[in-house]
Amino acid sequence: MNVRAISGVAAVCLAGLVTASCQAPIPIIDPRPDIELTWSKAIVALPPLRGGQNTLVARLGDGSVRGRLNSLPRGSRLPVVLYAHGCTGIGDKRFMKMLTRAGYAVIAPDSMARRYRPLQCDSETKTGGFNRFVYDFRLTEISFALDRMARLKWADLNNLFLLGISEGGVAAALYRGDEFRARVIAQWTCTGAPIVHGIHAPPSEPILAIVRGDDPWYRKNHQQGDCGAHMLSRPGSRSIVLTNGSEHNVLADRQVLRAIVDFLDANRVAGR
Repeated sequence: MNVRAISGVAAVCLAGLVTASCQAPIPIIDPRPDIELTWSKAIVALPPLRGGQNTLVARLGDGSVRGRLNSLPRGSRLPVVLYAHGCTGIGDKRFMKMLTRAGYAVIAPDSMARRYRPLQCDSETKTGGFNRFVYDFRLTEISFALDRMARLKWADLNNLFLLGISEGGVAAALYRGDEFRARVIAQWTCTGAPIVHGIHAPPSEPILAIVRGDDPWYRKNHQQGDCGAHMLSRPGSRSIVLTNGSEHNVLADRQVLRAIVDFLDANRVAGR
């Protein structure tokens, strides 16, 4: 084969055309927009919709999810809890199953699916705030998830709830939109630098805040307190400060999960 012929074959390969002797190159980087990845790789937990079914936890786009939703009676919809995870990812999904047993679907966008997503915390030293622009990431993820949930025929848009823990709890406290009937802020004190301080939710939206009084993350970083100080006269709201133990995680506590379900139920309206 002469040089001109070799150059011709190379041109075909570079153009991405499939021949018997060369394949189109496989993209190394997912070409979808960065924010889209947080949704396409989201985890969803669905309740049993007919006899013999168990709770289903899977990727939102999995066939098992579509199969489960086929069990939903025609025209009916599920109340949805949008879950904003902490700074190290979605983690333990047992509490999601607990919410499904109460009849809620849970959708957890995966912030760690972003191509550039630095950790803004160190779980070993229990310190955070290294990359404060990450909070802008998290607020955008909530907005994007709401846009995508509006396209889900099975989601009851009159019964949307926001639940954030730790870094996700900061996002839940800062999100200004009025799409949610109520929100839960867990493992966060609403205390700190101006960029993360306080609650920015609409004043009429009920909030349940839960934090451990001796949380080592906030004791070490001088951010002790609780979100109750920022609720003012917000109706139907409550701040729970746990006095048992000194762990960061509060969702392993059955009484906490019961309080969350009771709060969601109290703010849920009759749906389809």
